[in-house]
Amino acid sequence: MDTEEETSGLLKFICKLGLETFHPNKLSLRCLLEINENSINEEAVISVEQIPRCFLRKLFRINAECKSLKQFSNDHEENNDFFGLDLYTSDDSAENNINPLDLIVALFLCADSFLQQEMALKMSMCQFPVPLVLPHCNNSQSTLMLWALRDIVKEWRPQELSESRGFIEDNIVQANIPLYSFVRLNNCSLSKSQILNHVLSRGQQNNNMFIHRDMEGGAHERKIANGLVEVCWYLPCGKEDLDIFQEPVAFANLRGDICESLAQFAFLFQVSTATFVFLDKVETEEQKILTSLQDVKSKLFLVVNDKEGNTKEDMTYVKTTVKEIDLPISNVKIKNSRVNVAEFSNKLSATINTSLSEKKPQISIENMLDKAVQLGLSVDESTSDDQKKAAEKIVKGIGVRSIPDYKNLQLSLQGDNWKRFSQLEMEECRLKKAGDLGLEKYKSQLQAEIQKIKVELSKHKLSKAMESFIEALSTRDKEKRDFFLKWMNLKLNAHLRSVSPISSLRHKLIEHSKETEVDVKAITELDQALQDSSLGIEHYMREMGLIYEVCLQPQDTADRMSHLPGFAAEMLIDGYPLEILDGDASNIPERWVTDVLMELHKKVGEKSRLLVLTVLGVQSTGKSTLLNTMFGVKFPVSSGRCTRGAYMVFLRVGEDMQCKLNCDFIVLIDTEGLKAPQLAQLEDSYEHDNQLATFVIGLSDVTIINLAMENSTEMKDVLQITAHAFLRMKEIGKKPVCHFVHQNVAGVSAHAKMRTERRHFLDQLNEMTQIAAEMEKQPSIKAFTDVLDYDMDKNNWNIPGLWHGTPPMAPVNTGYSVAVTDFKRNLLETMKRERSDEVAQIPEFLSWMKSLWKAVKYENFIFSFRNTLVAHAYDNLCKEISQWEWEFRKEILSWQTDSELEISNPDNASELHYGNQLVDSKKSQVSDKIKDQQTIMQKRLQEYYKRKDRHVHLIEKYKCDFVNQITSLAKEIQHSVNNKLDCALELRKSSKEAKDIQRKHREIIEKQVMKLLSDCKQGSLSDEELQSEFEKMWAEVTINVSGLKEQDISARILEQLRKSFFNRNVNEALQNIGDLKEIATGPFKAKNEHMKKKKIWMWGKEIKRELQSSAESCIESCTRFVRDIARTDTDYNDYFTKELLEKVDESLKKVSKHIKPKFEIDLKLHICSIASREFLQMHRAFLADRDPKMQLKKYKTHYLSDFIDLYKKTDPCQRKATDFVRLCIKPAVEMYIIRSLGIDIVDEILNTSHSAEFSSQSFFQYSIQKELLQKEDFESFVKYNTKYEIYVKDWIFQHILQKMSTDKALCKLKKKTLKVIAKKITEAVEHASKGEDGVLLPDDRKSITQLIKNMRKYLIKDISISEEAEKTALFQIQTTCHQFKKSLTESLSELKEQLQEEFSNSEDITDTLNKLPTKPQDELFRRVFGCGQQCPFCKVPCEAGGKHRKHHAAVHRPQGLAGFKNRDNEKLVEVLCTTDVWSESTFRNALTNWEWRPYKDYTTYYPDWHIPPDSSIQTSDYWKHVLVQYNERFAQEYSVKPADVPDAWRKITKKQALKGLKDAFNIK
Repeated sequence: MDTEEETSGLLKFICKLGLETFHPNKLSLRCLLEINENSINEEAVISVEQIPRCFLRKLFRINAECKSLKQFSNDHEENNDFFGLDLYTSDDSAENNINPLDLIVALFLCADSFLQQEMALKMSMCQFPVPLVLPHCNNSQSTLMLWALRDIVKEWRPQELSESRGFIEDNIVQANIPLYSFVRLNNCSLSKSQILNHVLSRGQQNNNMFIHRDMEGGAHERKIANGLVEVCWYLPCGKEDLDIFQEPVAFANLRGDICESLAQFAFLFQVSTATFVFLDKVETEEQKILTSLQDVKSKLFLVVNDKEGNTKEDMTYVKTTVKEIDLPISNVKIKNSRVNVAEFSNKLSATINTSLSEKKPQISIENMLDKAVQLGLSVDESTSDDQKKAAEKIVKGIGVRSIPDYKNLQLSLQGDNWKRFSQLEMEECRLKKAGDLGLEKYKSQLQAEIQKIKVELSKHKLSKAMESFIEALSTRDKEKRDFFLKWMNLKLNAHLRSVSPISSLRHKLIEHSKETEVDVKAITELDQALQDSSLGIEHYMREMGLIYEVCLQPQDTADRMSHLPGFAAEMLIDGYPLEILDGDASNIPERWVTDVLMELHKKVGEKSRLLVLTVLGVQSTGKSTLLNTMFGVKFPVSSGRCTRGAYMVFLRVGEDMQCKLNCDFIVLIDTEGLKAPQLAQLEDSYEHDNQLATFVIGLSDVTIINLAMENSTEMKDVLQITAHAFLRMKEIGKKPVCHFVHQNVAGVSAHAKMRTERRHFLDQLNEMTQIAAEMEKQPSIKAFTDVLDYDMDKNNWNIPGLWHGTPPMAPVNTGYSVAVTDFKRNLLETMKRERSDEVAQIPEFLSWMKSLWKAVKYENFIFSFRNTLVAHAYDNLCKEISQWEWEFRKEILSWQTDSELEISNPDNASELHYGNQLVDSKKSQVSDKIKDQQTIMQKRLQEYYKRKDRHVHLIEKYKCDFVNQITSLAKEIQHSVNNKLDCALELRKSSKEAKDIQRKHREIIEKQVMKLLSDCKQGSLSDEELQSEFEKMWAEVTINVSGLKEQDISARILEQLRKSFFNRNVNEALQNIGDLKEIATGPFKAKNEHMKKKKIWMWGKEIKRELQSSAESCIESCTRFVRDIARTDTDYNDYFTKELLEKVDESLKKVSKHIKPKFEIDLKLHICSIASREFLQMHRAFLADRDPKMQLKKYKTHYLSDFIDLYKKTDPCQRKATDFVRLCIKPAVEMYIIRSLGIDIVDEILNTSHSAEFSSQSFFQYSIQKELLQKEDFESFVKYNTKYEIYVKDWIFQHILQKMSTDKALCKLKKKTLKVIAKKITEAVEHASKGEDGVLLPDDRKSITQLIKNMRKYLIKDISISEEAEKTALFQIQTTCHQFKKSLTESLSELKEQLQEEFSNSEDITDTLNKLPTKPQDELFRRVFGCGQQCPFCKVPCEAGGKHRKHHAAVHRPQGLAGFKNRDNEKLVEVLCTTDVWSESTFRNALTNWEWRPYKDYTTYYPDWHIPPDSSIQTSDYWKHVLVQYNERFAQEYSVKPADVPDAWRKITKKQALKGLKDAFNIK
């Protein structure tokens, strides 16, 4: 067959396999690793084109069944999509029969260089032979596969190392291993491959490494595989009874007749230790080939198959050839029919062992290169010479130096400075070594040292090695970059194997850890030496990341480094791992990792939804092997923990799976092993493992816990560590899926049989969870199922061992691959079903990672975790809740004002009897209304938590708080409305007396007017005379009008005070107290008699100071509360006193427990004394405004006008209409506007540009503190710090004033409401002028009364038209209905203009706000003030939303700002409580009985408070700046000495302070 025909046959075969688009060398590893539908579902393959994909998928899963090809017919539907291939179905059609060797050759011809390496590596792991020489159909172009084999590293134990249990590890192409080649002449009927398999097997085992005619597919005609040279290795395990050969041996197998592959045969003969030629007979051409060979005596063996049917002539030719080439008879092995294959194979093994003992010259595969070229073979790595030289240059730079010395010189950024920097950052979080130094000074000292190291690192010059490395990496040609990295890896590994003491160090470490008395120092030193002696690509990549992280000087160097994240991102996309956690230094180069991942985010078009999967487990239990088998990746697999930390690999998800998995990439995270046995004795081992587990589990959506069943102690340790991590995730709202993989569990019935074991495992899991919960101070957690959704059957997986027998020659266990594949399929199927719609993209992942790592650095993770995503999610919900709450309140307030109007109208005397019934009815109505609103709000909350956006899942744990808030809100509103309705009824009763007196005298006056009119009609009187007569009559009638009786307000208040002390045995103290109003004539003073005696002599001064401060704060707050009520136009009600006393009780809860009841009595008496004076003035003003004599006097002019008009018989229709509008309509309209105005003002503020300030408590805090900083007013700071509630109320009030003053906002609101009610009244007049039948009322005087009655009916829900005022206004009206209606319409229009003018001219906004029934300042205060609790140490206010269980605040402050001083030196305390609670510092106060207690135990005394550490050093810059600016003045204010502030604080500028504030409150 000529070359053209061969080439045509090759292409035809490749097309048959569906590989034509990939030939030559276009199939890459990257496309094979993509996660698509075929990665999950194993479907039956129905065409030949699907075979390659199926083979590769199984091969990458280390499934030895991949070469067991089944054949296909053409009856099935065609499927030409190469990547839609899967498992096999069989048929006997010869057309589709594929020899496995042809498939392997085709795939190697189509694969690129890197896929070839991976295929060879995986084939070697499966104990398959790998291509040594690959045919290209034109034999002269066959290729030596040196590059493809370079990645294969093998371990073996020669006999001489069996006692020491040492081993040799070497790259298979560099090892000098004797090579024995097996070839055949013509069609030899004896299968050399079958013989080889027997040679490589022992006893009854039969390792079918080489495919032969009796294996599945092996008998099919080979189309392209002739000329293929396969090679495999026999490697001893060091056990004499198991080893066939005592040293490693390589076996090469040339496929096909040597006559057709002369170049390959010549090559093999020259490089082999010996060559075995299998033959039945020797023909002329073959004889020529054999006689041309040199050095045949030692290198050539003939294996003659003396089969039945051979002629004597055939054997004669063989003998002649043997004689001609002078071959010793011992080199001729004859296989006759009496000897079976197994026996004959043993003879060949003996021959090989004899040859081995002769110690003939050996040649490594790497050194075969020249010989291959000389004989016309090509070499597969000639294209990467430049990259090879670049890598060699770097590695040669190591020279004779030790690895630690080299790293210190060339990779110095990751050296001591970086490690020290990381230690300092950790110490900055924990503050364990402060000693006697003040904590803030110690922190500043740490920060200064950190800054110093940063400067030193930034001045570091780029080393030659790193310059070369970065230059080689910076190429735009990805293939060149890949070649360089691979060469670097190969050269480094080769160097390390030749010089590095890693194996001996590891051996020493294990031996030391086994000793009875463990030498911790020795173990520490050995562990460190092991870390220092390791060197790989990851160290250069780490150094590159640190170069970028510290931004080298000068600028041109920094500019040169700016492109590095882009290249690293490309490498990530191409499947290279990225180190996210430097395990040697326990730190994350945040800038580097962030920029690399953000570059990746850009490169993929910002489509970077991630599904993160992590494997955790004890070291050397097959974690990396598990990941590699599941996903075909290549995490390093080695017997030791050299490079610590965590690495991530990105796997692209195919388009067919992106929607189903809801992600664009699956991210795999591999970590160092937990609980390394030899490191268990180290001081920080448990802590280190805990940090690592928490970090990677926190990053993950799926966590696989890998357990080896043989060591239950180690398993318990791992379970406890992971229980810690999962517990922490539960508390911060992260819900990873968890699976437990139990390695080395075999047997088809293992899952069923192990149910008992799994129950036992769950018991252990629960036990470890309880221990972890106790350590994390979460006593409510009793079982693992309290932490995660865990199913004993669905979340446990049994995986059999990877090997059948003893490595290195043990065949791979197909069951391992099958079990892992099943696990992967179930895992991804589960994720398809349960994946949330809200998935983190790279920016969110990075934000989470940074917050997670910061929290990990603190000992108490749960209480230190703070994340911007969580904060935003929480704040967003708080904003929604605030809006819903206002809508709830607004709805009820509107209903309440209408109901109060209805209840308080006392005109109809007959209705007063039914007042109580009316109030009860209203209470029932409002209860239903509140329930409806509560249900609406609860539904909104449920719907909000069902949303898939806004990271709602992160705040799941706060849901209960918000549910409780809604319930609490409903109760509070119910209580408030009921009290308001009761007050309205009381007001109605108190107004009745005045109205009754007024009604009685109105009737007398009207009677007397008519009598006077009758008397005066006898003569003719002038207007003056008529007025004089009227004045006499008026004086006589009104002289005896009685005033309203004043109540004893003091007595009523005192009665409420006594009731509040009911059953408290303090009645005696409340007797004979004299005039309540006179008690609080001076300031309140805390006295010794207020304290329990046994504490006075010890801590009396401190307690008294605390009491005095608490009392003053309470008195000021209560006084403002009383005055706010007193400013309103209402009468005194006992409810006011009850509310006041409740407010005092709330304040007393915060007061020291070392007080006597007398303190409470004296304080309440003092406050009630102030209240009695204020409420008495309010009561008198109320009586004066409603005094019957004064009310009658208002109508005097009106009656005089009526009297004169009646006397003159004129018809003053317009005047009557105007009087009706003035006396009846105007007061009602003004009341309508007042009732609506409070709600309107709140809406106006919440719906304008100022709404942000009131959107949530946290933003309100930010707004206030920002304004404080900008105002730079010391008094405001003092008021904010010491009288927070008062400051907030004043701030809100001033804010409203400013808003309502701007652009006449209040006037506009009034006019807007006036327009509404004016329209309603106008429409009511129009409707009222008609009867029920729609016909106009009769035009007579009687109809006017009906007109007004109809108006009242139409407007009953809006305004109350006083019947008394109506009777006065319409007294003896003479006009008719139609004329009156016309005049009324004109008067109403005039009223509207009059009121608009009044609104425009009115400037007293303060008075208006104070008299509104719904005060906007109170509503806004409720919205943003929260619970009102303050930090027990620094007095910062709580910002938590909902009916929360824990108080918290974003920014705490130096405790001195709240007036706390150091008792030893009388100086203000400069330490922040966020620093104290994570340090070893102590505190004492009344709650601790004035005994010193660790700040760390603050939750024992303040269980409701959560004080996390500052989220960054800059977080508290705001208050540090304030303390520095006003240190002297604060000291003067609190009568102490100034604080000793660290020098670093003095450098904080106002701009930095504001930035720190923004960062703390997550303001962009």
